[in-house]
Amino acid sequence: MINIRNINKTDKTFWFKLDEHLSEEEFENKIKNKTGYIILDNNITIGILRYNLFWDNTPFCTMIYIDSKHQSKGYGKKLIAHWEGEMKKLGYGMIMTSTRVDEEAQHFYRKLGFHDAGCLLIDIPKYKQPMEIFFIKEI
Repeated sequence: MINIRNINKTDKTFWFKLDEHLSEEEFENKIKNKTGYIILDNNITIGILRYNLFWDNTPFCTMIYIDSKHQSKGYGKKLIAHWEGEMKKLGYGMIMTSTRVDEEAQHFYRKLGFHDAGCLLIDIPKYKQPMEIFFIKEI
């Protein structure tokens, strides 16, 4: 049975196994602000999703990650659908996300109805990375 819920302190070890980019302080904020989800199947933790508000008014998925043993089985799709539903309940009409051009996630987002909405190039040597593609979706 699949269960998707807001994260809590007991998820910390699993969370940081998948998300090396979030600080411990921000993890606590995700708990407090209810801006992080975990997906479980038969009480086995499968993946995570975190978001914030872009422009302080548009839900922006900053990370979705399904544990490698469970990828390509529909869990990511279920997690995004849950997040979309929650954002719609909160009164939002659009959601956003992004991914680097060298990552396969761009195809995942397009299959889920997101469409390209621009890109960002970071060319400062210390922070340089491949181009980031932004995606939007009306909900």
